[in-house]
Amino acid sequence: MRAEASIVAEADGRGGTRLTTLRGESPLLPRRTGSRAGPGATVHLVGGAAGPLCGDDLRLTITVGPGASLSVRSVAAQLALPGRAGTPPSRLVVSATVAAGGALLWAPEPLIAAAGCHHLAITDVTVDEGGTLAWRDDLVCGRHAEESGDVRADVTVRYAGRTLHRHELAVGPSAPGWSGAAVLGGARAVGTLILAGPGLPAVALLGGDAVLMPMAGPGRLASAVGRDIREVRAALGPLTVLPRP
Repeated sequence: MRAEASIVAEADGRGGTRLTTLRGESPLLPRRTGSRAGPGATVHLVGGAAGPLCGDDLRLTITVGPGASLSVRSVAAQLALPGRAGTPPSRLVVSATVAAGGALLWAPEPLIAAAGCHHLAITDVTVDEGGTLAWRDDLVCGRHAEESGDVRADVTVRYAGRTLHRHELAVGPSAPGWSGAAVLGGARAVGTLILAGPGLPAVALLGGDAVLMPMAGPGRLASAVGRDIREVRAALGPLTVLPRP
């Protein structure tokens, strides 16, 4: 299955945000949700089909203009599933741009790597100087009492023309040592949160296996691992908001 979706948020000139483009194809179906009275717009991604399954090629493009504020969430977890033998890996490519004065919060429900899956999650985010970003990704390694499938998550974030964050995480049978002390340390869930722009929180130990670290530039990286997604959410949840000056 091939599917593309696009979200474009622009300032409406009255202190709010309008969605000039909201287009998708199953299983990437963006829907505006929540109140329209505030300064920002909220969009939830609705899964119109099972998956992604091996062979699926999904692409989502997000554009936030000057003065606009956009939050993107999802109504349910994304479950990466195996496909027919011999099919290529499933792929989700998310590309986002945030203009100066714009703000983007990305906080979908977790990606679950079901046994036998082979999934690539590729993220590329560009934020202009003066823009604001909060980008949250969670991964659960297998369903309950199940071995993890193969997932490779590749994330690049640029701010003001410079690379702020570049990271790759691979889990599953094709990634030897992924559950060892150098990677997840036996944890079954992992979460990361990238904050960029003005008004960043102070560097801190968050408790448990979580920490908020500085990045070279106007950014912070929060990372947490846990036995399940509840532990990760408890650590990163309070930070999953847009930084404010």
